[in-house]
Amino acid sequence: MKTSLPRKQKGAVAIEFAAVFVIFFAVFYAMVSYSLPLLLLQSFNQATAEAVRRSVALDPSTPNYNTALIQRATQTVQSQLQWIPATFQFQATHINPTYTAGVLTVEINYPSANLKNVLPFIVLPGIGTVPRLPATLHAQSSLQF
Repeated sequence: MKTSLPRKQKGAVAIEFAAVFVIFFAVFYAMVSYSLPLLLLQSFNQATAEAVRRSVALDPSTPNYNTALIQRATQTVQSQLQWIPATFQFQATHINPTYTAGVLTVEINYPSANLKNVLPFIVLPGIGTVPRLPATLHAQSSLQF
């Protein structure tokens, strides 16, 4: 005797696929949407650290030492971050090197709103914006001379 069990189960496959796909898509989107800001933040940290390292090599007897130190730090950050595509809108104004009281500090303040040009932010009811990021991605390195 033949049963009609497989016939009754035809819609179950579609429902299971929809449930699994939603979970899979959520995990995949979270990985992609959070990995990009983390990549940028790690690159900013590395660039600021490299800028203070390379600035140590500048001879203190250089004319206009303070200005030359800030220029070298800015140029180093720009050369370290030249891989960032233009769609990210990273500009030299996001770099803020300062030299006061023998301490060189290099900061990068990148507005996370610029990432909306590259990565769509999704607003989920009850959860909010995904990915949820601070207003600025901030990296800083300092070195006392």
